[in-house]
Amino acid sequence: MSIDIDSLSYEELIKLNQQIVERLKFLDTVHTQKEMMQFFTGDQVSFQSSGRGRQVGIVVKCNKKTITVLAESGEKWNISPQLLSKIKNVKSRSKKLDNIFDLPRKK
Repeated sequence: MSIDIDSLSYEELIKLNQQIVERLKFLDTVHTQKEMMQFFTGDQVSFQSSGRGRQVGIVVKCNKKTITVLAESGEKWNISPQLLSKIKNVKSRSKKLDNIFDLPRKK
C-alpha cells in the first residue's frame, strides 16, 4: 500500500500525523491488555533486571499498563507484562489444588 503525501498541505500532514499517533497508541494498548490477561494475582513470575540479573517474584497487582511484582528480595517492581515470564511450579500448584473444593449452588 502506498500513500501519496506529497500533495498534502502542512495542516493535512499534521492532522494525518495525529491520526497515526492515536492509532499506534490504541494498538499498543490492545497489545498490552492482551499480554496482561495472561497474569493473575499470585502467579510466580521472573524478569530480567539491569544490573541485578534475573529476579523472581509473585504478582501482587495488575495495574492499567504494568504488573506489580513482589520480588523474593522484598522489593516491589512495576513491570511491563511483555517483560514477565511465568514460572511453572508443579509441586506448589498441586498443593493449591488440594485445598480447592466445589461449593453447593444455591437454588
